[in-house]
Amino acid sequence: MIGTGAQRPSENILLVEGQDDKHVVRHLCDRSLEMPEFFTLDRVGISQLLPAIGPEIKVSGRQAVGIVVDANSDLQSRWDEVIGQLKAVNIQTPDNPDPAGTIISGIPRIGIWLMPNNQSTGELEDFVQEMIPVEDPVWPMSEEYIQGIPNADRKFRDSKILKAKLYAWLATRKNLAVWARLSARETCL
Repeated sequence: MIGTGAQRPSENILLVEGQDDKHVVRHLCDRSLEMPEFFTLDRVGISQLLPAIGPEIKVSGRQAVGIVVDANSDLQSRWDEVIGQLKAVNIQTPDNPDPAGTIISGIPRIGIWLMPNNQSTGELEDFVQEMIPVEDPVWPMSEEYIQGIPNADRKFRDSKILKAKLYAWLATRKNLAVWARLSARETCL
């Protein structure tokens, strides 16, 4: 279960960069049968998340800290930023991310996931796109729709084209309520 209220359990916490990450994690956890309770903390960007790592690890009674961040354009650089925060609080870290997800044993146990897959550059949207079934008939239409919008009429940056395509695709899904929070925030484009 993911905590969402003002009070958060101190034992297990997941640090994420933003609301979109938080909602995708919630959606994935809702599909899991055996998920321990944890609180997801949206740090509103990497510049806020990185300095929060050390203090969150030091919280009394903390059992697990998860860290989910976008690799963006340089996987190794992002990895170095995250492990730099861990080393600052004397946590031994591997030199590179584990493709299956990095787990550092101890108290607290620390898990690190670099979007989209711990191996390549990208972000949350690349991760979500990989979950769309290859045979999905709507995905190609969503891509065409966004590509067909004249540049002068686009209300999103070129770097956010994949996000726009995903929002177009999500708008056609039956279970839109699950994703409503994702598409409700125009400012994230």
